[in-house]
Amino acid sequence: MRPKEIKKLIELVEGSSINELEVSRYGKKVSIRKNLGNVVVASSSETAAVAPPQAMPAVEAKAPVPQPKDTETAKQEGETNVFEIKSPMVGTFYRSPSPETDPYIQEGDIVTANQVLCIIEAMKLMNEIESEVRGRIVEILAENGKPVEYDQVLFKIEKL
Repeated sequence: MRPKEIKKLIELVEGSSINELEVSRYGKKVSIRKNLGNVVVASSSETAAVAPPQAMPAVEAKAPVPQPKDTETAKQEGETNVFEIKSPMVGTFYRSPSPETDPYIQEGDIVTANQVLCIIEAMKLMNEIESEVRGRIVEILAENGKPVEYDQVLFKIEKL
């Protein structure tokens, strides 16, 4: 599942009276549980059995869930037309789909909405991170092959 879809599921669980939600899609399973005000998201590539909660690998999402990227403007003065693309999860940042291929984008490139910018590997799943705005890449802030944190700024894009 894409990070946007997982965010929507987290928002659904947070805003409802349910305590747990499990979704299976394309042989992947995502389980979301409320846990004392936080939401825990676990993912598995097996569709058979889910491990007991204490043994299940989990990524904890910090509440509240981030707003859509198109409303996140740069906080630096004078950069009202610059948007920040933030990491929706903890994982390893990759600029290209494999070590042998060119990066998806370079600084100065023009990108369109829904264009893949990078991949974040989390729990052995490759998650494509897409641009939600059309613009020019001003700055790439994450380093290839290095860990990124939840809500860490990955790219700055000047909206066109």
